[in-house]
Amino acid sequence: MIRSMTAFARKEHKAPWGTLSWELRSVNHRYLEISPRLPDTLRDLENPVREKLRQSLDRGKVECTLKIKAENIAPTRIDLNEDFIKQLLDAAHRLSAITGESANLSAATLLNWPGVVQTAETDQSEIQQAALALMDATLADFIANRQREGSVLQQIIMDRLMKVEDQVALVRGQLPAILQAQKDKLIARLAEISANPDKDRLEQELVYLAQKADVDEELDRLATHVKEVRRSLQQGGACGRRLDFLMQELNREANTLGSKSVHTLTTQAAVELKVLIEQMREQIQNIE
Repeated sequence: MIRSMTAFARKEHKAPWGTLSWELRSVNHRYLEISPRLPDTLRDLENPVREKLRQSLDRGKVECTLKIKAENIAPTRIDLNEDFIKQLLDAAHRLSAITGESANLSAATLLNWPGVVQTAETDQSEIQQAALALMDATLADFIANRQREGSVLQQIIMDRLMKVEDQVALVRGQLPAILQAQKDKLIARLAEISANPDKDRLEQELVYLAQKADVDEELDRLATHVKEVRRSLQQGGACGRRLDFLMQELNREANTLGSKSVHTLTTQAAVELKVLIEQMREQIQNIE
C-alpha cells in the first residue's frame, strides 16, 4: 500500500497521576528524520521511541511530541523522616552545650531542612509503560492517516497515467499519417521549384526524413515507463524514490518527442505529456 509522508495524529491518556498526550506530525523528506520532544522526566524513552518509528516508517521528517500534565494529580502524601529529625534536634542540643548559646530549631526550620519531608512519588515505570502504550496507539493512527492520503495520491497518479497512455496512443495512431504528410510535403516542394532530383537521392532524403520524424521508439519507452510506474504503485511499500526516478525517465522521453516533432499534433502531445508528468511528480514528492 502506498503511504504519504504528510500526516498528523494525536492521542491522550488520563490516569490518576495526570494526563499524557502524544502528537505525531510529518512532512516529506528525502530520508527518515526523527525529532522527538520529551519531558525531562521521560527522557529515557527517546531511544525506544526512535526505534519504534524506524521500524514503522521509511521516509519523512517526523516530529513526535510527548506532553504530561500534572494539574489534576491528587496531592501526594507527606511523610516526616522522624529519625532524621531526632538526630537534628540532638545535634542542636549538643551544639548548644558546647557553645553555650541557644540552638533551638523551630518547626518551620525543620520542615525546610533537606531530607526532613518525604513525599510519595509516582512510580516512573508506570508512566513510562503508559507513554509507550499510548505511543503505539498514536503511531497506528498516524500510519493509517498516511495510508489514507497515500491512496488518494495513488488514484491521482493512476488517472494521470491513463491520460499519458491516451497521448501515446494518439500519436502512435497518427504517426503513419504524419510521416506520409511529411513525404508529400517534400515532393510537393520539389515540384514547386521544378526540381528533378535523382531518384536514389530522393529516396535517401525520404528515408532520412522518416527516421528524423519517427518517434515510435520514444512512444515505446513512454509506454514501458508507464507500465513500470503502475506496477510500482500496485506493489506498494516505500517506492517514492523509484517513482521519482521513473518521472525523470518519462520527462526525458517527452522532451525527445518534442525535439523530434515535425507536426503540431506531436508538439501538442509532448507539451501535454510534460504537464501530466509534472503533476505526477508533484504528488510523488509526498510518497514515502
